[in-house]
Amino acid sequence: MHTKVLETAQFLLNKGFDAQVAVVLGSGLGGLTQEMQIEQEIEYKNIPNFPVSTVEGHDGRLLFGTLGGKKIVAMKGRFHYYEGYSMKEVTFPIRVFYFMGIKTLFLSNAAGGLNPDYAVGDVMVITDHINNFPEHPLRGKNIEAWGTRFPDMSTTYNQTYIALATKMAKEINMNLRYGIYVGTSGPTYETPAEYKYFRIMGADTVGMSTVPEVIAAHQMGMQIFAVSVVTDSGVPGQIKTVTHEEVQQIAATVGSQLSLLFSKMIAEL
Repeated sequence: MHTKVLETAQFLLNKGFDAQVAVVLGSGLGGLTQEMQIEQEIEYKNIPNFPVSTVEGHDGRLLFGTLGGKKIVAMKGRFHYYEGYSMKEVTFPIRVFYFMGIKTLFLSNAAGGLNPDYAVGDVMVITDHINNFPEHPLRGKNIEAWGTRFPDMSTTYNQTYIALATKMAKEINMNLRYGIYVGTSGPTYETPAEYKYFRIMGADTVGMSTVPEVIAAHQMGMQIFAVSVVTDSGVPGQIKTVTHEEVQQIAATVGSQLSLLFSKMIAEL
């Protein structure tokens, strides 16, 4: 796998694709690119060794350009464990970014809200996570070039970036929440009992991504900032039937504000 990561990283660099910051866009959050000046793009199917996104709302392209005056690469479409990919495949792009010289990672996701103080449409800065996936992304033989066998996860999310988000959000009159995200395998949305279970565990939002990518990035020493967009409620008495299309629509409504937040933050890095 390491050889494939290096091959893919070198392929992109040889094509002239370059970036300082990587951004992973969640379901319905492709609108984040509206603040981005796109200079080059390439479809996943045209990148050696790259998986291909199969989920509606995930276009399956790498976008290279500038945001906040910095060179960035945006993943318009990520890979999920529920699609049948192994954790090594789910985290493959993150490894590639690192070996392209990228040390900063921003992530977004659409998530169910568990905290009764949250409303649909809220944006939560992830301060910590709970890994509830059935397979760990670091399971198997450790590759020393990727980092230590036993990464310490006590300081995973960059506190400087979280403070910067707070400052920039005030400038654009954006209300942020702060909390814990639990990652699950999916693809089913949670039962009322599962929502209750995850809330008892201490989670504020729940979703089907992000945690594997964060673990891989943290192992390699990347600096991480991540947010959840609350697209449906898992709070007792507020639970309604939800579809993937509705999740995308709700996520899209906050896309412009989130895009502006990311842009202002990246400009300050």
